[in-house]
Amino acid sequence: MKLALTGRPRIGKTTAVKRVFELLKGRAEGFWTEEIRKGGRRWGFKVVRSDGFECLLASVERDSQYRVGRYKVFVDQFNRCAVPFLNELLSKKPFLIVIDEVGKMELLSRDFQDLCWKILREEGNFLVTLPLKNFHPIILEFKKTFKVIHLTQENRDSIPFKIVNLLEGRDGEEEHGFPSK
Repeated sequence: MKLALTGRPRIGKTTAVKRVFELLKGRAEGFWTEEIRKGGRRWGFKVVRSDGFECLLASVERDSQYRVGRYKVFVDQFNRCAVPFLNELLSKKPFLIVIDEVGKMELLSRDFQDLCWKILREEGNFLVTLPLKNFHPIILEFKKTFKVIHLTQENRDSIPFKIVNLLEGRDGEEEHGFPSK
């Protein structure tokens, strides 16, 4: 099953993805993107892989030729950290491959773009997070090809359970022991 989680910025897409990792207890592999805070302010972002490896994706202080807003994006680090790992997972075929996220920073990488086009053609279980805006053809194609789940304030606590149930071929959350919403 191919699922795409979308919603406004800071609604909890990464939190939902991390909850899916917890619920699937080792059957999900991939990466999520976390903010880095310094002195109470957002300083940058890092990629956290399911194997525990981390790398810096973007920062307000360090220098790079690539920028998204006030952040300098480290495409080379992303290409060394996330892209080979995802290629390895495509060969390994775990129960679920997770990509959080397919966004402006990540799509600066040509290698990642190529990988996304490949994933769109692959069979298997995938969960990707996407921004609301269709600013890139890849995002539009994910939204056409994958089942899109819109995360809101009202459903964000129940969505991880619904995702797991969809992946496991169940309709109702009650089978997992969680109340339906």
